[in-house]
Amino acid sequence: MGLVSGIDAIIICVYFIVIILIGLWASRKQKNTSSGYFLANKTLTWSVIGASLFASNISTVHLVGLAESGFLDGIVWGNFEWFSSFELILLAFIFIPFYIRTKISTLPEFLEKRYDGRSRIILAIFSILAALFMHIGVSFYAGAVVIENLFGINILISIIIIAIATGIYTIIGGLVSVVVTESVQTIILIAGSITITLLAIYELPDIGINSYESLKQAVDPDRLKAVSFDANKKGFTFLDMLFGHLVLGIWYWCTDQTIVQRALGAKSEKQAKLGALFAGFLKILPVFIMVVPGILAFALFQEEIGSETKNVLPVLIMNLMPIGLKGLMIAALLAAVMSSVAAALNSCSTLIVFDVFDKIKPHLSDKSKIKIGKITSATVLVLAVAWSPFLGDLGSIFALINQMFSIFAPSIVVVFLWGILSKKGTSNASFWTLCLGSLFAGTIFIIEKYIPINSIENYISNPEGLGINWLRQTYLYFIISSFIYFSVSYFDKSKQSIPETFYLKIKSPSKTVNTLSIVLVIVMLIIYATFY
Repeated sequence: MGLVSGIDAIIICVYFIVIILIGLWASRKQKNTSSGYFLANKTLTWSVIGASLFASNISTVHLVGLAESGFLDGIVWGNFEWFSSFELILLAFIFIPFYIRTKISTLPEFLEKRYDGRSRIILAIFSILAALFMHIGVSFYAGAVVIENLFGINILISIIIIAIATGIYTIIGGLVSVVVTESVQTIILIAGSITITLLAIYELPDIGINSYESLKQAVDPDRLKAVSFDANKKGFTFLDMLFGHLVLGIWYWCTDQTIVQRALGAKSEKQAKLGALFAGFLKILPVFIMVVPGILAFALFQEEIGSETKNVLPVLIMNLMPIGLKGLMIAALLAAVMSSVAAALNSCSTLIVFDVFDKIKPHLSDKSKIKIGKITSATVLVLAVAWSPFLGDLGSIFALINQMFSIFAPSIVVVFLWGILSKKGTSNASFWTLCLGSLFAGTIFIIEKYIPINSIENYISNPEGLGINWLRQTYLYFIISSFIYFSVSYFDKSKQSIPETFYLKIKSPSKTVNTLSIVLVIVMLIIYATFY
């Protein structure tokens, strides 16, 4: 049974059963329509939207990786969480008004309304591949590794167990089941993470750490600095992280179907904006309850962990959590897997129905759309189960996939951002930006990975070569894609009729939205001033 007792195992089994029942119960009140299945009949309120955005984002890789990053380098890696708060403000103020106003079901549909069908097809392909190989596949593997380490269950069997549990309520219930279960899973995620953080803090006096100052000395003050980065050690600077993450973050939080679908199901524009801001506040927490435990593990269990840094979180669970609470923390890890997988499954089925079948055969009945959506979810689930066991070394694969995102994310951000902010971009500009921008970035990626130059492996990012790390490459790709976009637009003589909704003045946000956004910015500035 590994680390867990019979009581913990019972808690975990109960968690699986309760989540499935909640998901099925949530779907009962929904009308049997395509809008109900894919977009929750546009009835979602700010609380479930925000909690669902948070839960969809946090995966098991996230939990394990943040603890490891805290152990190795400290709070600086928490910037990937804190930057998201600012990007969610951009989602609320720049993107949501256009998404809600144009009454879209998918983000590729938005590109068709702004440009043409070619851009819609390209984005649909990108989005489906990202959901299958990243959101679902990697999440499956990460969760299965946790189960294998704790229970000794084979990875493939573990993946099948998670797939069946998640698939039941996601395929049957649609978006409503997904967001309701994700709201519950958010509570479990936060509760489990807070528990292990408090238990680690409670242990500090036993090793002579009784104040914040003594903690800084024990773990090295640099581990508690948010704007400290040794470029010689990591290969990139804080500014590389800032600008590179900005591009990847806008793509992920503002243009990725898996994430934005929650906002598309909002009851109103105001509820969608409030949901994004609520998620922004929630994204402050992971640093304190997921990265900080890794820092505390450095003080408490440095010798035990040694070079096996991927075991930081399991070591914390094993040493700190009593019987029963271990089950809670493992449930939190499983909640992270299931919420990420459920979100991606629902987004894949939505994309296939609205961006593929609806184009091939318009005027499909609601019954047919729901049936296709369920078949799609089941098919994607089977494909993910089939390939995810072959991921092998999770750490290197996860890093590799993140770098692969930088291939297509910059060009997608360009066509969305400039398409909203500027009326000059043409349909040809969007098409060629998506094609050439991604082709250029993909060519660099292949050269980096497989074609040594001057006998230097990874020549472009290597200090002995060009010394351009992948985060810096990401925002350089954005600049290059922007150049393609505006160049083609300038020379393109073809006329394009842009929908009237793209000319309408954005309505002023409510006082509540304005106030909360200002509060969020102030809180973030205080945090950075504290950990500068």
